[in-house]
Amino acid sequence: MKASPSARSWIAAGVRHELLTRALPALRHDMAAPVSVIRMALLMLKRQVGAATIDAAACEERVALIDNQVAELVNAIRSLRDWELATTDDGITRSALVAQCMALMRSAFDLHGVTLDTGPDLEPRDGEARRPAAAALRYLFLGVLGYLHDGAAEAGTIRVEADGADALRFTALPREPGATHAVLDAHRAPRALAIDAVALQSLAEDMGYMVEVDGDSVRFALGD
Repeated sequence: MKASPSARSWIAAGVRHELLTRALPALRHDMAAPVSVIRMALLMLKRQVGAATIDAAACEERVALIDNQVAELVNAIRSLRDWELATTDDGITRSALVAQCMALMRSAFDLHGVTLDTGPDLEPRDGEARRPAAAALRYLFLGVLGYLHDGAAEAGTIRVEADGADALRFTALPREPGATHAVLDAHRAPRALAIDAVALQSLAEDMGYMVEVDGDSVRFALGD
């Protein structure tokens, strides 16, 4: 029986949930790191205030550090809104999309023996156009990375390159002969939750994009 539009939307929602789950360790780190710095700064500030002679300059330095880290923490918490499809956003440039998503997944992929590589034509540049629907593009980008990561068992590198003025091409390249295989395969998604071609297409269609899958290569246009 053919899936109803509602069922297809639930499939896409499930894929987005899986992708967010994979990105959470990096998001959690971005929020936990400032907390650690704040705790250390407060400890040092407490010692300085309790000293026989208070060093006002040192105290001001610690307070400034705490203030800076609180701002970092607030920004990290606010960034969670970037994952809400219903939230209107200001769009995103192609280079920023690539940089954000690669940073989110680089450590996890490294643990599996997979290197993420970006083409030189995706460096930020002045006057770069912003694409609408940053949240949708972020999910789709991560979906393609997940598809190549889960499906190309012998991939050693996933390379992302510009394809024309408004598209991206992802290619899974095989490991070099003799290269070490993934060291933490136990942390891969269970096979039932792997991002396959059906899951990727369902995600793209639900958000109004098209992906072109050709073996270990995927292309998608970012839209205007």
